[in-house]
Amino acid sequence: MIKNVSLPTALVVMSLTGWQAQAETIRIAIGHQSMCTDTYTAGIVVKELKLLEKHLPKSGKYADAEYDISWSDYSSGGPITNQMMANKLNFGVMGDYPLIVNGAKFQETDSLRTKYIAGTGYNLKGSGNAIVVPVSSDIYSIDQLKGKAVSVPVGSAAWGMLLKAMQDNKIASNEYQLKNQSPAVGAANIAAKKIDAHSDFCPWSELMEFRGTGRKIYDGSETGVPYLHGVVVREDFLQDYPEVAVAFVSAVYEAGEWIREDPVRAVDLMEKWTGVEKEVLYIYFSKGGHLTLDPTIKDKWVDALQLDHDVLAKEQAIPALDFKEWITEDYVKAAYKALGKDYDSEKATIVDPVEANAGLPLEVWHSRDGISSYPDMKAFLTAIDQFRQTGAKLNATYVYDTTTGLKLFGKTAFFVQNKDGFSTFLRKPDADKFAADTEGQVMDLEAALSTVAVEEVSAL
Repeated sequence: MIKNVSLPTALVVMSLTGWQAQAETIRIAIGHQSMCTDTYTAGIVVKELKLLEKHLPKSGKYADAEYDISWSDYSSGGPITNQMMANKLNFGVMGDYPLIVNGAKFQETDSLRTKYIAGTGYNLKGSGNAIVVPVSSDIYSIDQLKGKAVSVPVGSAAWGMLLKAMQDNKIASNEYQLKNQSPAVGAANIAAKKIDAHSDFCPWSELMEFRGTGRKIYDGSETGVPYLHGVVVREDFLQDYPEVAVAFVSAVYEAGEWIREDPVRAVDLMEKWTGVEKEVLYIYFSKGGHLTLDPTIKDKWVDALQLDHDVLAKEQAIPALDFKEWITEDYVKAAYKALGKDYDSEKATIVDPVEANAGLPLEVWHSRDGISSYPDMKAFLTAIDQFRQTGAKLNATYVYDTTTGLKLFGKTAFFVQNKDGFSTFLRKPDADKFAADTEGQVMDLEAALSTVAVEEVSAL
């Protein structure tokens, strides 16, 4: 557990004295990832809605200050750390394993340090990372990757998840070929069937599913470790401008509120800003989506990050990391106080998709009429069948994984029909086991839809 401490002395002194400094230009350089959904509330949303500008201090020390804000977009977290070490970035937004590497690399130096000051979002079960194979592949489980070529953006959250998954399944590093490929290159190679499997972070797996090029065989939820992203800041910047860090966290909080207020509006705009299809973003940001937006630093997250460090220590020569020195709640608590929010209450709340998504309606996204909800599988399948009969174009359909509670594309789910009706699954092994246990039959969406047609004929 990280101890609660008061705001940095510099912040308290400045607020008490109202000390005025000569006018200066304060450089705020932020590294973010427009192709990583879990960083959006500290990246692209804050940038495009100018939420940081809204919350920046403008009195006292900052009365005459001018702000020079720059946003640099990266494909993964590793390059952000490199730029922070070169003092070209003050703030970095990245996933769990890159956060660990960031803190450890800085602590390895004689004087440079970063602080982990806030989260952005999480998935309790670990979903967000995944291993994908080409849709026509005969690989359906991770144990089939022995002897295969697997690519991943080395240094990313997906890289850490892949190492953990292989360790858990007792697959040694010499039993598969690990290739370093960026998300875009890995996805292209999956589409071209030039790689056996590719491990990547959100939303690349869902992008490949939506575009019809890839199929998940392993989801990060199988590691049993929460998947989270957060904000790190150079300590020297924090010492000089602590109120700016508080303003940044306030902007992160407001970005999350903006998305929750109207997810459909949010994903439509985020598609324009990032190029990621709104139907894919909906899997993350809708009610029941993969991502819980939450800047608080929970004790469970600290435990998860410590476990992540242990994973890297087994596979890589990663420096030690003093978590008590690295993690601070000072700035996120100050932001919550400024916004009039209850930090302790939100910190104590953890969303479990299995519980939170139980009973949520199934959804169909009509290209013209938008999203419609259905209370059960029969109504859902009937609606799709009727839409198709009219020639309507459907953007996407959404169901939930029985095992994890995660939202899935209907077209990629495995359906199991038994005497009680239908259940849906992310992974074929889970569907096969459930079918065997309940005397059911595994099928895809098209086969499930055919049962509706049979019922209609029988009713005539």
